Amino acid sequence: MIDGGYGWLLLAAALGAAELAVPGVFVVFVAIAAALTGLLSLLFPALTLPAELAVFGAWSVVTVLIGRRWYAEYPVDSDDPLLNDRAARLIGQQVVVVEAIVGGCGRVRVGDSEWIARGPDLAVGHRVRIVGVSGSTLTVVADD
Repeated sequence: MIDGGYGWLLLAAALGAAELAVPGVFVVFVAIAAALTGLLSLLFPALTLPAELAVFGAWSVVTVLIGRRWYAEYPVDSDDPLLNDRAARLIGQQVVVVEAIVGGCGRVRVGDSEWIARGPDLAVGHRVRIVGVSGSTLTVVADD
C-alpha cells in the first residue's frame, strides 16, 4: 500500500501530466495543492486521512484563487483573441441580404445560415457589412 504522502505526490504528478496532455483545463493548481498536501503528509506522518483531505481542500481553494488572480493580472496573449467569440468574428464581414430589410429589420446570409439583420432599408441581393452584433441580431450598413 502507498504511504499517504507518496500517494498525494503521485496524484500531483498525474494531474501535472494531465495538464500537459490536455492544455487549457488548468488542473495545475489542483496538482500544486496535491503536492503540498503530500509534502505536509510526509513532514507530519500523524496526519489522518480526513486531515489530509481538509488540507488538500484548503490548498486547492488557495491555489485556484491565486491562479485566477494571476491570469486576471497577466492574461495570456493569443494569435487569435476572437477564436471563441463567433459573434465578434462576424464584425467587418460582407454579407448579402436574403430577406429585404424593411423598417430596419430583415435577414442576411452568413456562410450557410441566415441571421436577423437591423439596418437601413435594402432590397434582396444587396451587399452589406456587419458592424455590430447583439445576441443573434446583426447590425449592418450598406457596403458601397
